[in-house]
Amino acid sequence: MPYPVYKLIHFLGIFVLLTTLTASSMHVLRGGTRADNPARRAIGITHGVAAFLILLGGFGMLARLGMVDAGLPLWIYLKLAIWLLLGAALFVVYRGSRVAGPLMVAVPLLATLAAAIAYYKPS
Repeated sequence: MPYPVYKLIHFLGIFVLLTTLTASSMHVLRGGTRADNPARRAIGITHGVAAFLILLGGFGMLARLGMVDAGLPLWIYLKLAIWLLLGAALFVVYRGSRVAGPLMVAVPLLATLAAAIAYYKPS
């Protein structure tokens, strides 16, 4: 697949992952729990698919740039760490509103940090 297609796949995964985290956080902030969320299974599946799309698009772009064979630079590991945190955030959000509230701030900041790392590519 061409590079722009991988980029779109990557962005689609990012947007969907952020949406699932927001939906779950809002449910908890409104007083909901893991047990009473009727969409919990669908959100969990969607969140997992989104994480997969982020990785697929990201590594597809790296392959198209020829960066996979040469060894990955530091900025890739930084982005992987951020997306690992965001992937695990869905499990943390149900700990209660004292966690869901700060996640509503931390998630967009982490996503923006990942974008800045991709843009500036620190060594």
